Amino acid sequence: MLVVRLRLLIATLWVGSLWTVGYLVAPTLFATLPDRVLAGTIAGNLFRIEAWLTLACGIVLIMLFSYRTHDDAAPLRKSLLRLTLAMLACTLVGYFCTQPFMAALREAAVVTGGVMNESAKTQFGILHGVAQGIYVIQSLFGVGLILRLRSLR
Repeated sequence: MLVVRLRLLIATLWVGSLWTVGYLVAPTLFATLPDRVLAGTIAGNLFRIEAWLTLACGIVLIMLFSYRTHDDAAPLRKSLLRLTLAMLACTLVGYFCTQPFMAALREAAVVTGGVMNESAKTQFGILHGVAQGIYVIQSLFGVGLILRLRSLR
């Protein structure tokens, strides 16, 4: 029973932090700070921390799903494992693959006086949209993970 509760606790921390950072804190930064660059810098740092928290929670959950308890069936554990792996994949693609390109575009703008040309703005917008879409998908996988874990109680 302890393993089942620990799984739910870690998943709740993970999904709760995803929702808090992505849907409360980041939009609030852009809505309240007059400097969009500062808001983006702070949000970027929060998303970096979130990405590392995601990796930690995901790895711990994978280890906990390998531990079979008396009240969870193999098909349910497999679906929980798949959801966890899908969420980790979203972070790997959404943050660790797109963010370096976005950072390079920001750095290029700093070098050229802090202004992005139209091509760079378009590329940044596309990358940002892709990262946002992946984040939404990850958040929905998180809801599925929590709901399935709650069914074990």
